[in-house]
Amino acid sequence: MKFGKKATLGLLFSLTLIVAGCGQKSTSDTNASSTSTGNTVSTESEAAKLNVQVSFYPMYEFTKNVAGDLADVHTLVPAGMEPHDWEPTPQDIASIEKADVLVYNGAGMETWMDQVTGSLSNASLIQVEASKGINLLEGGEHDHHHEDSEATEHNHDHVNGATAEEHDHDHAVEVTTEEHDHDHDAEAEEGHGHDHGGLDPHVWLSPALAVKEVRNIEAGLAQAAPEHAEQFKKNADAYVAQLESLDQDFKAAVADSKRKDFITQHAAFGYLAQEYGLKQVPIAGLSPEQEPSAAQMASVIDFAKEHQVKTIFFETLVSSKVSETIASEVGAKTAVLNPIEGLTEKEIAAGMDYISVMRQNLEALKLALNE
Repeated sequence: MKFGKKATLGLLFSLTLIVAGCGQKSTSDTNASSTSTGNTVSTESEAAKLNVQVSFYPMYEFTKNVAGDLADVHTLVPAGMEPHDWEPTPQDIASIEKADVLVYNGAGMETWMDQVTGSLSNASLIQVEASKGINLLEGGEHDHHHEDSEATEHNHDHVNGATAEEHDHDHAVEVTTEEHDHDHDAEAEEGHGHDHGGLDPHVWLSPALAVKEVRNIEAGLAQAAPEHAEQFKKNADAYVAQLESLDQDFKAAVADSKRKDFITQHAAFGYLAQEYGLKQVPIAGLSPEQEPSAAQMASVIDFAKEHQVKTIFFETLVSSKVSETIASEVGAKTAVLNPIEGLTEKEIAAGMDYISVMRQNLEALKLALNE
């Protein structure tokens, strides 16, 4: 299902006005706490918290670690839902309308973003595109049919052709105005589908690039609440230290591995592979909903046999049937390599987070690369 038609958006936004009105900045519903007598109280510190809406789980994790107790952070995509196929409801649009800050990954991950934000009346909304300034990969660069080609970097700038450095300084944080429409109407009419515009959005799966996303989020929160900029930086520094430690552990783990290639359910691990000198061999494309063709399946099976691949990776939020089929065909086992596009209820109950899931990914890769 595509979100692209203006008429659909217009209806959604009209419903949004009925559901919640055109509120500007407001305190979050979670700011209030109940006393033992059932009365509701709201402290001045709670009322001062930023209302931050984020698109999906990695953005929540990064934002929450930067914001600490200074913001109420809410995720639009529900737990356990695959975000590639998610679209906002009128209630979601109403939540964005009332927010102080909106954090999203960008790079085409949130195909609905431009149309939704272009319809908002909240002119003071701070929009933070976490992937701004990061050199993006074209989706086709992860295709194992092009395994000998050099990955070319694509600077993510759909506004004015600025260099990555300029883009990082000038556009990492944007305030919604009428000029923020980006003139994407033509694109919107055709609809983005779930192909991300040909770009790979999965930058958060490289710990080194996750650091850059965290810094962009820090800048956005500091713009929204400059009086807390020092605390945001302190929080970001502490979280970046964890990410940098994770990055070093990945480098050490793959440095002397027996093999450098791994087969994944969809092409989500291109940035991780590029960062650590590995080669991702995806069964499907950038979206896990894409069904591989018979030719693609045959190609992956041939690759697995030729290179004696003993592990075929699958994911937690989508069916593992295709991975299991290939594993059965080549006599391999299956294992989870988690793209962390969302946590399952089980993972949430177990207290898992981005760092712990990435460490599970690290252990899974270490085993697969040394079989």
